[in-house]
Amino acid sequence: MTALSATVEGIGFWTRGMPGWDAARAFVQTGARIDDAPSRPSPQLLAPNERRRAPDTVAVALDVALAACAMAGRDPASLPSVFASTHGDLTITDYICATLASAPATVSPIRFHNSVHNAAAGYWTIGAGATRASTAISAFDASFAQGLLDALAQISAGAEGVLLVGFDGASAGPLAQVSQSSGLLGGALVLARDAKPGAPRLRATLADGEPDLGGALATVASGNAMAPMLPLFETLAGARAQARLLAGPGRVLQVEVIDV
Repeated sequence: MTALSATVEGIGFWTRGMPGWDAARAFVQTGARIDDAPSRPSPQLLAPNERRRAPDTVAVALDVALAACAMAGRDPASLPSVFASTHGDLTITDYICATLASAPATVSPIRFHNSVHNAAAGYWTIGAGATRASTAISAFDASFAQGLLDALAQISAGAEGVLLVGFDGASAGPLAQVSQSSGLLGGALVLARDAKPGAPRLRATLADGEPDLGGALATVASGNAMAPMLPLFETLAGARAQARLLAGPGRVLQVEVIDV
């Protein structure tokens, strides 16, 4: 595979105790966490009533996406987007399955429309007024790497910038026995075609091998289904020279920071 590259203009991150990229980077470097951090993201893109009703997975996806755009100085409406999630929202899926089995006529329409895999992408495009292409992708534990490949391919094909968002929440009920995930985790990158002084530039290639494991962020969020993305964020925080992200059975997406 020919190497693909892009500049990281903006970064968003959220998990419990690290409600932002600055907090996550400080944790990687010093081990410090924010004791009074909020237990749930509050994405300002949504009106207050929508913000309260949005499921946790949508809230975290929109929160990190907006933070990455703000750091990049980009209008969210101007960017095509890729939303990667291993499971979507398994808590809602479990609710719908249980309700259909016991009292199908009582299924909540609001929960039903939040159950689709592109729910977060839909909230984003409506809230941001974005009319550019938006992709919702799932590739089980390779979801983030495949989402990154999609975003980098768009850059290579001529896109000026692309928003990439990876997120997952907790699984529940019988589904938790086969699709395990805990906590809430989200990360976002605004990737750009052109170099920018002071901004890290990534170069990615597919290779055979095993993915990176462990690291400071994994001590907090390893139980979440989107944890395979964490080595890249540790690399961006300066803790690793490169990241080997799970891209499929026996395959990794090797990502290097080639310019800072």
